[in-house]
Amino acid sequence: MSSLLRRLVSRLRPSPSSPDAAPAGPPTDYPASPWDPFPEPGDNAVTCNICHWRGDGFEGGPHSEAATCPACGSIARDRFLFWALQRHVEPCLGARVLETSPRMGHHYRAVMAGWFDYRCSDFDLRAHVADIQIDLQAIDLPDDSIDIVMTPHVLEHVPDFETALAELSRVIAPGGTLILQVPVLQGHTAPPVEPEFHGDDTPVFWRFGPGLTDHLASAGFEAELLATAEIVDAAATGRSDLPSPPEVDGPAVIAALADHPATATADRVEARRHGFEPALHFFTWIARHAG
Repeated sequence: MSSLLRRLVSRLRPSPSSPDAAPAGPPTDYPASPWDPFPEPGDNAVTCNICHWRGDGFEGGPHSEAATCPACGSIARDRFLFWALQRHVEPCLGARVLETSPRMGHHYRAVMAGWFDYRCSDFDLRAHVADIQIDLQAIDLPDDSIDIVMTPHVLEHVPDFETALAELSRVIAPGGTLILQVPVLQGHTAPPVEPEFHGDDTPVFWRFGPGLTDHLASAGFEAELLATAEIVDAAATGRSDLPSPPEVDGPAVIAALADHPATATADRVEARRHGFEPALHFFTWIARHAG
């Protein structure tokens, strides 16, 4: 793997840091529910849809692994995952929630435990602090025992992702929801052509395209791919000139959306306000267990 390519793909996952470290900025009061309306930040300001912090801008430039909230420490992809929960899951305080490989620290996890019957897991407990150890290919939980699974940027590190989807289908109760976030880097799903690692030296086994929707359907989910309105508009008009980060084959991704369309979940104002930029970095599947 070339040194340039390694630097590019390493940006897709931040290097591990102490999950119990205090956020970089001042403490914040989380809302009473994830579904509480968040305050309007003003014309030129931004707001965190997780902790409701407001300010002039996030820390760092536009990138899924940057645009950090100075209050809770969320990066842009954290907020997009949470946006999918807020906008596409009915309010369900007390639901049984599992989050795999949680990136955010103890304050966030304590708040989640106040909102939900919340557990967090990791494969080897090496890069993330969690309370249970789980291999998604063989989940040590009973059938129908979880209502919501939030799994951000994990599936690309699972050797047999189809077995993992089948296991997730088994443990999610009928009517439950899988919120699945992965980097969408190319037009089709395939293994990397050469060894690839993310920033914490975790090997990458799969590079996903929009066709992951079909695999979710085969596992028993009614799946909907979410993207920002900018992506959906580009696919509808055949535009292929969106700003494309070096690690993303933007034209191929946009072309693949003709066969596997996405639903717009954040308009341009909302995307700017919450840091969902550049648009090609933000895809998440809402997969409802058909039962």
